[in-house]
Amino acid sequence: MIRVSDLRKAFGSKVVLDGITFELDKGESLVVIGGSGTGKSVLLKCLLGLERADQGVIEIAGRSRPRPQDLAAHVGMLFQGGALFDSLPVWQNVAFRLQRGPARLDKVQARALASEKLARVGLAPEVGDLYPAELSGGMQKRVGLARAIAGDPPILFFDEPTAGLDPIMAAVINALIREIVTEMGATAITITHDMRTLRDVADRVAMLHEGRFYWQGSAHEALETDDPVMQQFTQGRTVGPIPTLR
Repeated sequence: MIRVSDLRKAFGSKVVLDGITFELDKGESLVVIGGSGTGKSVLLKCLLGLERADQGVIEIAGRSRPRPQDLAAHVGMLFQGGALFDSLPVWQNVAFRLQRGPARLDKVQARALASEKLARVGLAPEVGDLYPAELSGGMQKRVGLARAIAGDPPILFFDEPTAGLDPIMAAVINALIREIVTEMGATAITITHDMRTLRDVADRVAMLHEGRFYWQGSAHEALETDDPVMQQFTQGRTVGPIPTLR
């Protein structure tokens, strides 16, 4: 479903991605970890076509170097900050793409679909009439997840899905992501600093370090490896090969 080979991206003299290579099959869930400023969000933007890579091959759902509009029907995205439209009620946020894309659902269809997806993430139908400012952080994340799965896309991207949430709500969001990815048979990429998310969501783990996928393996291997870089990151050590001052 996703194939990336020798992906490189620099901003001026600063090299951010320096030869990223990986493949992801249908139904696999990849969690990408790495320190702040290592290029995880840049990688995601390159995959989505929001940033143009300087070099390399990107194939998503059979499309080479796709444009964002080409991916709209194939990719669902949960943004770190929610990225909900404040001026629209929740149900319109959830159904936003499907009312404007090729599907062009009418209001009744869109509202029904939004209610269905809200129910899937544990929110009552009446939440659809609220505005994002009336929701807690956890509810906003659920709405963002409902929007990501509207239209049942085969590929899902999650950018720091538990950022800003308390441990209990973070566990709820992780469980929802795992359940939904499994139910849909979707291919998923999650960016996170949260080791709980790694344990709960990942089939495979990749660590982005010094511009490349320094380490790849299973979630169990990621937490048990004796690699010093991985150990420092997963155990939150201040002393090790990763500089603590950036």
